[in-house]
Amino acid sequence: MLIELLNSLMGVSLFGYISFRVVMAVMTGFALALVLGGPVIRWLAGQRIGERSDKNDLAQVATVDAGKAGTPTMGGSFLIAALLGSALLWCRLDNVHVVLGLILVAGLAAVGFVDDWIKLTDPDRNGLSPTGKIMGQLVIGLFVVGAMAWTAHASDRYSLLAIHPPFAKDWTLELGNSALGVALFVAIGWVVVAGTSNAINITDGMDGLAAGCTILAAAALAVFCYVTGRWDWTGYLGIPHVPEASEMTVLAGALIGATTGFLWFNAPPARVFMGDSGALPLGGLLGWMALVSKQEVPLGLIALVPFAELGSSALQRFSYRTTGRRVFTIAPLHHGLKEHGGVFRRSPSGGIPETTVVVRLWIVAALSGLASLALLKVR
Repeated sequence: MLIELLNSLMGVSLFGYISFRVVMAVMTGFALALVLGGPVIRWLAGQRIGERSDKNDLAQVATVDAGKAGTPTMGGSFLIAALLGSALLWCRLDNVHVVLGLILVAGLAAVGFVDDWIKLTDPDRNGLSPTGKIMGQLVIGLFVVGAMAWTAHASDRYSLLAIHPPFAKDWTLELGNSALGVALFVAIGWVVVAGTSNAINITDGMDGLAAGCTILAAAALAVFCYVTGRWDWTGYLGIPHVPEASEMTVLAGALIGATTGFLWFNAPPARVFMGDSGALPLGGLLGWMALVSKQEVPLGLIALVPFAELGSSALQRFSYRTTGRRVFTIAPLHHGLKEHGGVFRRSPSGGIPETTVVVRLWIVAALSGLASLALLKVR
């Protein structure tokens, strides 16, 4: 491990401090993404691996995205490589939650890569089938959350298998006392991981939108992870204590750094898109950080914009298939704002410029993240 090597060579304990390693993880992830980004984008462009708006599931969205056709996609490949590289350098790999988080990222990245590759290279297929994609997420998510439940039982740490709602200092939903409760926790954990994974994937529809929202949500979750790992702070705030959670802050730093490096190329006008190979693992890692820091319930506020995007898309599909009517002008929400200036009805003044939509949604994401941090004290 790099930390132990540096400590032994330099004779100082600086590299053991979480605060120092968080900063180094951010900087390393950012640098790796910058170094890898240029060559990968040139290779993708040379292979003509570009966005295909005709492969979108929704005809309305395909029309909106038509102007982006041909832009290199699968940028998640160098983003995830930078994230994993930084994490392997600066995280303690004797921390079970960090290791499981890395397995989750690698597994979901593989699912996303296969989906992107099929979508972009086979004119007759729209990527993995919905069943195939869900099965991939199911296997990886259940393995990771199941491993978390197993380690909790092996160490008699049943508090890891409890749900801690906000606003309630002394009430928890204990799930680790029976086989049925553990199974319920694993199911809830999978929904959290898969739901956040798909939420970021749905949000990845405008230049810089998904990356910016991911960075802001990861910053809030980094605070939750660090505080949850401190026995003195958790005692004062009346929140659950998970000793290993603080190390997840370093992994969050790698996530923030790598995603910021990707945003360097993805900022309007985007030179590359994230694709499923980046969006699925980024969202999955956010969900995993929420599970480890016991913020499953506040996650909806922490990642408000992605979950609003996911909810609008699901509601639009359900409404149209059952009643033939659309609830929103276009779903996900960012497309309705861009094309029609509103989410429920068209604005008389027309659409909103894409960069304005992205920055305004970043602002909403930042405010929701700050609001979620206030829940640390509202008990």
